[in-house]
Amino acid sequence: MNRKLVFFTGLMLFSMFFGAGNLIFPPLLGMEAGNQFLPAISGFILTGVLLPFVAVIAVITSQGGMVEIGSRVHPLFGLVFAIIIYLCIGPFYAIPRAATVAYELSWQQMFANDSRLSLILFVAIFFLISLLICLNPKKIVDWLGQILTPLLLITLAILVVRGLFLLEYTGTPATDKYADSPFLTGFIEGYFTLDAVAGLAFGVVVINALRDGGILNRAKQISGAIVSGLIAALGLATVYLSLGWIGAVMPKTQNYSNGAELLTAAAQLLFGKTGSLLFGTIVLLACITTVIGLINACGSFFHSIYPKYSYKTYAVVFTIIGFLISSLGLDFILNIAAPILLFIYPIAIVLMALALLEPLIGDGKMMYRIAIAITFVYAAYDSLVSLGLNMDWAAKVLGFVPFFHLGLGWVVPALFGALLGFAIDKWLTKQDEAMALQKKN
Repeated sequence: MNRKLVFFTGLMLFSMFFGAGNLIFPPLLGMEAGNQFLPAISGFILTGVLLPFVAVIAVITSQGGMVEIGSRVHPLFGLVFAIIIYLCIGPFYAIPRAATVAYELSWQQMFANDSRLSLILFVAIFFLISLLICLNPKKIVDWLGQILTPLLLITLAILVVRGLFLLEYTGTPATDKYADSPFLTGFIEGYFTLDAVAGLAFGVVVINALRDGGILNRAKQISGAIVSGLIAALGLATVYLSLGWIGAVMPKTQNYSNGAELLTAAAQLLFGKTGSLLFGTIVLLACITTVIGLINACGSFFHSIYPKYSYKTYAVVFTIIGFLISSLGLDFILNIAAPILLFIYPIAIVLMALALLEPLIGDGKMMYRIAIAITFVYAAYDSLVSLGLNMDWAAKVLGFVPFFHLGLGWVVPALFGALLGFAIDKWLTKQDEAMALQKKN
């Protein structure tokens, strides 16, 4: 196996996962969690690192990728859900979010220039560079793994190492939400990185990168992808712990509304006037590597399901859509985030868990269908509540389950549904075997 290729593919995967959300969520968690930092960051790492890794493994071990996994519920569901996932992590949300975050936290921080024209010019250049790299997918490992990711890690290390030496932990009390349930609150915060869903798309990118690099044996592709995933997971966990710790040790001299403000203040405190330049560079690198990975993943997926149009055509179309939505500004994009994530995340997690456990529990259709149907109901409820709709009547029906008030009401019912479906599948199999035996006799 080409160890160098696998290593740089792991760095590429890390950079695709590590976007703007990954950068700004951990520091705020660290500040708000206070003396509950360790359980809070553990929950965050579970959804921000372990679940994305599981998603990658689930996809690479499945011949048909995300569509095939979803098709165990129903072929139409598999295709439609996969399309929804790719559009959400691609041109309609994650791609324009990354571009506008890069503008607000990089360009504005460095040059203090904010206008509609400057936004449009910035995202136009941002997407042009991203597209030019994406148009040659065989070189993406070189660009991300060997050039952009090392630059990103170096700039992050400069900020974190200086912070570890100069800032002192005081162990401040946790805010209300972390004081009550630090682990589960951190778990929920990890949702908003979008990485567990993105992992379902990035698994295909990893396999393609290894194949384009000369690893053609299926078993070696899978083992190489697993090692690459471990490299990315280790990198993410290390960075999250470091950034979260920066938030935990920052002086509480003012209130910060988000992690971007906190990190900007940390960079300026540690490096003076050059802090804005350092932070802006970190944000820009984090965002552009993620956008390159997402354009590549979306282009590859849609070309695979509808090959009438080339990968390059899809890449251009998704880049244009991303540019147009980015031009509407970050506030517009963020307003549509919560309902989408609260709906697709639970369904994606249940699909991943069942797919990963397939060697032990099989792929029975009733198991998938009942588990996903129950998860769908709870996910739809959480999504509608986030839109501001009055769902008190539904809460009375659904709210008897554990963790309901934390937005995790789907967990126990989904597990029960999977067990029930598993039992039904076994019973149906025995019935079919008995009928076959009768016909034979």
